[in-house]
Amino acid sequence: MGILSGCPARLTTLEAEEISTQVGETGLTFEQNAILKAAAYREMSGLATLADDSGLVVDALDGLPGVRSARYAGEHATDLDNLEKLLHAMRGVPPERRTARFECVVALALPGRDIVTFAGTVEGTIACQPAGGAGFGYDPVFVLKGVGNDRPAQAMAHMSIADKADLSHRGQAARNAADWLRRLAMLGNSPYN
Repeated sequence: MGILSGCPARLTTLEAEEISTQVGETGLTFEQNAILKAAAYREMSGLATLADDSGLVVDALDGLPGVRSARYAGEHATDLDNLEKLLHAMRGVPPERRTARFECVVALALPGRDIVTFAGTVEGTIACQPAGGAGFGYDPVFVLKGVGNDRPAQAMAHMSIADKADLSHRGQAARNAADWLRRLAMLGNSPYN
């Protein structure tokens, strides 16, 4: 929860609130799924709720795996299953057509208010082989475009947790949500009622 530290709120988790219900990701977009989860968990907890949905969008695959990123190889697929399916689908795709992006939408559901959303995106390409030992999911094959002179292009699985939090799609979206909450609190509007 480091990205959200400094927010004018007491942070908690579903586990701490003894909520074990899994909300189905039945939306057609990351935004729809994030809103579905935020609304449902706000209803269950009665608290201001942040929820997200994110995934990998590959241009050569017409946007797949997209909202099915975690289930690309099937409902009970592992990260390795999904990665292998992606690499198989990308066989023979030339370098110039291997463009992709990680997208994330964070939905913030405050009690008695409309749900607001915040997005983050990082551009990159899909490598032909996995690399790096950190990260999870598609990180070993997602090569983040270089960011500035001091950050060459590299697989996300080579990045430290701090660098990923700084550069990732999820980090961007969460920071945008945290900034919005801080501005709301500075205006004297409590985000919690």
